[in-house]
Amino acid sequence: MTRLFVALAALVLASTAVAQNLPAGLDPQNTILLDTSYGRVVIKLRSDLAPKHAERIKTLAREKFYDNAPFHRVIAGFMAQTGDGSRGDGTGGSKYPNLPAEFSNVPFKRGIVGMARAQSKDSANSQFFIMFAEAPSLNGQYTVIGEVVSGMDAVDKIKKGPEANNGAVTNPDRIVRMQVAADAK
Repeated sequence: MTRLFVALAALVLASTAVAQNLPAGLDPQNTILLDTSYGRVVIKLRSDLAPKHAERIKTLAREKFYDNAPFHRVIAGFMAQTGDGSRGDGTGGSKYPNLPAEFSNVPFKRGIVGMARAQSKDSANSQFFIMFAEAPSLNGQYTVIGEVVSGMDAVDKIKKGPEANNGAVTNPDRIVRMQVAADAK
């Protein structure tokens, strides 16, 4: 019984330590820690706006789907896209079905995280992008799933692709590890 209590206490202290490292007011169950070679990016998931998309991101992070996924499309002054943990070239998705759109009135500005999709509004699956700057043309056209609350300096350093090649990156930077903050060790 004593061992069980000690183990439980250690678990509580560990989760408290992770929560203490987060910016104030974040729910560890709805916060993503995205580690890059340039540093950590902390993303507040907006499960209030896009519950199905937020749940998908958490599921895939817990399955380590995003670990080593490339930032395959990065356009300076626009966005950095990643999340193709299956093929790595921007054409892949997860083993799960595509998600129906969960559009909102939240504008696409610097630090907003949105779900990438094909032409169909209901084709988002695993890929997402982080905005470098405001892009009103995306408003109401893509699902907002979160916002970077710290670490945009790391995002800014991600290798860019040539604009003439639609931002496709040769030898791209990769997600080192992506996890739900509540699960972080």
